[in-house]
Amino acid sequence: MTDEPFRTIIEPFRIHSVEPVRLTTRAQRAAALAAAGYNLFALPAEDVLIDLLTDSGTGAMSAEQWAAIQRGNEAYAGAPSFYRFREAVTSLFPFTHVLPAHQGRAAEKILFTAACGPGMVVPNNTHFDTTRANVEFTGARAVDLPVPEGLRPAARHPFKGNMDVAALERLLSERAGDVPLVMLTVTNNSGGGQPVSMANVRAVREVCDRFGKPLFLDACRIAENAWFIRVREPGYQDRAVADIIREMAGLADGMTMSAKKDPLANIGGWLAMNDGDLAMRCRNLEILTEGFPTYGGLAGRDLEAIAQGLREAVDHDYLRYRVRSVEYLGEALERAGVPVVVPFGGHAVFIDARAMLPHIDPLAYPGQALACALYTEGGVRGCEIGTVMFGLRPDGTETAAPMDLVRLAIPRRTYTQSHIDYVIEVVTRVAERAGRLSGLRIVSQPGQLRHFTARFAPAG
Repeated sequence: MTDEPFRTIIEPFRIHSVEPVRLTTRAQRAAALAAAGYNLFALPAEDVLIDLLTDSGTGAMSAEQWAAIQRGNEAYAGAPSFYRFREAVTSLFPFTHVLPAHQGRAAEKILFTAACGPGMVVPNNTHFDTTRANVEFTGARAVDLPVPEGLRPAARHPFKGNMDVAALERLLSERAGDVPLVMLTVTNNSGGGQPVSMANVRAVREVCDRFGKPLFLDACRIAENAWFIRVREPGYQDRAVADIIREMAGLADGMTMSAKKDPLANIGGWLAMNDGDLAMRCRNLEILTEGFPTYGGLAGRDLEAIAQGLREAVDHDYLRYRVRSVEYLGEALERAGVPVVVPFGGHAVFIDARAMLPHIDPLAYPGQALACALYTEGGVRGCEIGTVMFGLRPDGTETAAPMDLVRLAIPRRTYTQSHIDYVIEVVTRVAERAGRLSGLRIVSQPGQLRHFTARFAPAG
């Protein structure tokens, strides 16, 4: 008798209720995409068969979370739901001040408004879209410092999400007075969902200490990051994920969190820190923009769902299934010859659109073209992570992003293995005719976060 795992991935849960999806024809999808200006964010969700646009707030809540919702207390100030929420947060993230917010970008907005301003610089391994936009909105500059391997999709490295510590040290040596804080995104979403090692967190902490700079974590996928530390980093194989999270948090001075990711909720987030003066400024902003600090833009029932979700997010059986399901999709695409970012992250598979569509110039948006093709072919909605999302500079000029990727983000506890098998078929079919795809041009766009609302047309 052995205890070796079986090859078949099984979901460590039973389906409690179902939501029907509407099957559409290729012609119907082509018409819907044209009406949406070739922007998948503008598609009605009912026109999407498999929705991999994001893993943010799109997962299924558990029976225990729904039960917790019934306990939600909606008192304006001092509701018991807040204290249960705070206890769940501080059991993993032992920060002194915890400010709930309606989602992660609200926490970012409060933090950077309080800490940043014109002429300042915020370094990160790689800023994601709203993080960068909230930094730049204050007049500060967001600077990405990924390790070189993180910019090579085909390079195999266990921790491609790491920050380039030497580059951080150089930046701080030159401009320490302009840096209000250092951010570290775990996992590194823009870099392909890649994890950050504990050794890298420690090295960044050491540099921050030498220059007297606080370190903040963008921690929305920290449970998945901790799982990768457990399975890839020497010395952590026998450690519980919850303990690894506590160790990472203990190396930081604060954090922003979207509870719509690893905490398994459909809405919510928080900002936490140890600095009392900064917390006071942030709390004042929170009252102005989010609400009283014991609800922060959330209903009591949302706080209860987050508290329960945090307990479920660190379960090893769940995390093993979560990561293995993403690997299942990635491995199948790699076997089919589809260029993908390797090794695979914990929440998504990233297709290297620039490698798949070398005939499309980056400024003709190969990632957007590929995402549109996946939807037209099989109703699969993904998300461009490339020149559309990151190519527009604050001064209005445009440049090619370091990579053009299409992210297939897997909602938590939502799709079964047969859904993923269908996605594999769709991607493979599109890849077989990749040479016939053409680029896009932008018809209209806003000055910031253009990927959400820009409209496109075929390049010609």
